[in-house]
Parts: sequence; structure tokens; C-alpha cells
Amino acid sequence: MQNFSVGAGLAALAFWGFITSVIVSGIWYDIRKREAQHETVRRLFESGQPIDPDLMDKLLALGGGGGERLDRSLQISGMIMLPVAVGLALFGLILGAQFPQARLPLLGGAAMAGCVGIGLLLAARISSRWYRADGSSGHV
Repeated sequence: MQNFSVGAGLAALAFWGFITSVIVSGIWYDIRKREAQHETVRRLFESGQPIDPDLMDKLLALGGGGGERLDRSLQISGMIMLPVAVGLALFGLILGAQFPQARLPLLGGAAMAGCVGIGLLLAARISSRWYRADGSSGHV
């Protein structure tokens, strides 16, 4: 029994370590992209040449997701999360047949992923109403 709890602890540590590394690497990537963007803008200013406003808008939109609509991004994320929830639920049921103690935690994770997916779809619907009310193209 002792080996199972050590193995479960190591598995949990590996899972959370992976989640942390994905988040940290995403943040690091965004920071590096913004630094490169700012360096490009700085060099343009230092060159002393006139800068086209359209070019400046394109440069500033690079890294900030300037061409994406928030409602579409939220909807795509929600549409990804719902099948993940179904997959986790099936995984919990299949694994729970062999290891009954794993069924409830995996079904709980599936329920949480499903709730996140539903929340993202609701947020997409609300933000698309904001775009329609504002009459904007949706660029953020």
C-alpha cells in the first residue's frame, strides 16, 4: 500500500509540474515576443525615417492578438474543452472498472472540465453580443 501512495504522489507531482512548465513557458514566450516587438519599434524610431501609421499598427498588433475576436477564441476554447470532459469521463469509467478508487476523482475532473467548457461558451456568447452592440469588428 505504501508504494501506491508514493507512486500516486509522484504522479501528482509530475502532473502539476507539467502544468506549471506549460504556463511558465507560455508566459516566457509572450514576454520574449513583446520584447522583440518593442526592439523593432525602437529601431524604427532611432532610424529617423518617417514611420507609416499602418505599419506601426501592424507591428503593435503582432504579439497582442490584434486580429482575433475574443468571442471566437472563447468559443473555440469551449468547443475543445467539452470533448476533453467527455474523454475524461470515459477514461474515469474505464479505469474505474479496474481501480474503483480512481473513478470519482476522474469523473470530478471531467465535470470540472465540462463546467469550464460551458463557461467559455457562455462567455463567447456574451462577448459576441457586446461586439454586435458596439458595431465593432472585434479587434482587441
